[in-house]
Amino acid sequence: MRAFTRLGEHGAIWIAPGVVSARRRPAARRVALAYVVNQLVKLAVPRHRPRLDGLPPLIRTGSDRSFPSAHATTSFGGARAYARTGVPVAPLYALASALAASRVWLGVHHPSDVLAGAVLGTLVAR
Repeated sequence: MRAFTRLGEHGAIWIAPGVVSARRRPAARRVALAYVVNQLVKLAVPRHRPRLDGLPPLIRTGSDRSFPSAHATTSFGGARAYARTGVPVAPLYALASALAASRVWLGVHHPSDVLAGAVLGTLVAR
């Protein structure tokens, strides 16, 4: 799960196709914009990551800010943006959902962080 969730760091799995394909570049730009907006919201909303006594997170994070989830923001932004390029919708949203859910499973996000990130990413990519 740790290796899988790392694919979503900074939106990398969603930005990479735009780096190698000019046709996908606009979608990758939307993902990058979603990431920037996410980071601005994180600065404005200093919510801490979940902490449960005796149960440490299963992965390290770059900061203690959790709202909204950047993985969810870039993943749902990516799914929305790439769906517009003709990529089949079901696999895009399956990947986005799995990446977002991995953050809760690993103990680094509250479910509401993921939900907010999914909404934010979708809106920015729209």
